[in-house]
Amino acid sequence: MASMVSLSFSNAMEFCDTKKYTLSSWKLNSSSNIIDMKIFSRHDHRCFGLYGEGRKQINEKTDDVQVTLSGNHQSLPTQITEAAVELGPEHSGSKTRVPWRNEVPQNADFPRQYSKKEKKPFPVPIVELRRAARERIKKMKDEPKRKPLPAPKNGLLVKNLIPDAYDVYNARITLINNLKKLLKVVPVHACGWCSEIHVGPVGHPFRSCKGTQANYRKGLHEWTNAHVEDILIPIEAFHLYDRLGRRITHEERFSISRIPAMIELCIQAGVEIPEFPTKRRRKPIIRIGRKEFVDADESELPDKVPENPLKPLLTELPDSEVVAPVDKEEVIHLAEETLQAWEQMRRGTKRLMRMYHVRVCGYCPEIHVGPTGHKAQNCGAHKHQQRNGQHGWQSAVLDDLIPPRFVWHVPDVNGPPLERELRNFYGQAPAVVEMCIQAGAALPEQYKSTMRLDVGIPSTLKEAEMVV
Repeated sequence: MASMVSLSFSNAMEFCDTKKYTLSSWKLNSSSNIIDMKIFSRHDHRCFGLYGEGRKQINEKTDDVQVTLSGNHQSLPTQITEAAVELGPEHSGSKTRVPWRNEVPQNADFPRQYSKKEKKPFPVPIVELRRAARERIKKMKDEPKRKPLPAPKNGLLVKNLIPDAYDVYNARITLINNLKKLLKVVPVHACGWCSEIHVGPVGHPFRSCKGTQANYRKGLHEWTNAHVEDILIPIEAFHLYDRLGRRITHEERFSISRIPAMIELCIQAGVEIPEFPTKRRRKPIIRIGRKEFVDADESELPDKVPENPLKPLLTELPDSEVVAPVDKEEVIHLAEETLQAWEQMRRGTKRLMRMYHVRVCGYCPEIHVGPTGHKAQNCGAHKHQQRNGQHGWQSAVLDDLIPPRFVWHVPDVNGPPLERELRNFYGQAPAVVEMCIQAGAALPEQYKSTMRLDVGIPSTLKEAEMVV
């Protein structure tokens, strides 16, 4: 049984259902004519176009293709039957066919860039938080009021997370040391006026600079050499001697040292660093009120013997001792190791954040590792005068503690540079991932959704204008 696809146009026909397209192509060959079919889609939407003149037929049994094309300038009614759907790359044998837009989940939107005037959304909607609080109150009615608290709320460490804390600490050090070496072989550019960076031989031409005097430069970036701090944004937090102690006041903001938030999280999870002492309890606390507690008596316990670290701690290499990789194999091995350290750091940090609370200000990037945020009135975000400089604390997510720093993905490092008119066809990836890919590492699956690897980039501007 043959299925007919009748399409009418002068020289080309395009069938579209959205303004976001990917470009791919199919060619249906016969002895007399060649018809080119190009698929333009972006994200998870698709359309197709047929170019040429001729007549082809597709048969479900013999795989023959039949397409009727007319060469007049008057558009005739277009009939898309089941055979046209079967021409798609994802062919389904069932009778119920899912639209193409649902069969391509690998394309995702870029992370949203929030305005400085906007407050960050809650990780869990406030409606869900209230519903969970009501359910929790109902369950507490039948439970005893003096229910023992689990770790780490009772002041003790979570034993099974101590190895993860050491792994996260060492993965962070390994990542920093490897990035210093990769910067000598992979060019990374940073704008001298804003915080944007680009990984590639030359900086991108997009007019996206929002720094000082950007209007005079018409949004163009002025590229300089980037450093490790441009790729891994240093986020600091107050170091707490007692994680359950009283909150830091505004007057104490200069007397308490600030360290990288990742290190503070690892210390609270069990990493022992002599330079940053912290209080370790051996008995759970005794709560005497809603917000009041006392430490249990540990006098009958034997004296605590200082123990060696569970795992040896790595140290950062000074810039003078950084040596660039010699050959290509060493570069690829270094890129693979860097990518593994990046993934291990993010996975381990996510596990630690499930048990040890991390707070972030909803208006500025301030991070506090602890059950409650500090009271320092140093928020300078939008309308901070109305809050008297106080932070709007909420639960932090992984990207607040480890910003991924998305950059434009360069499809071919040795090919032509990115073009300003083809910006909608390019993808993005975290800066660390983009560096490792350009150095020769294998691409992880979880980053393909925003890199738009299945998006065909037009070779000319005229071809790009054909995408509606």
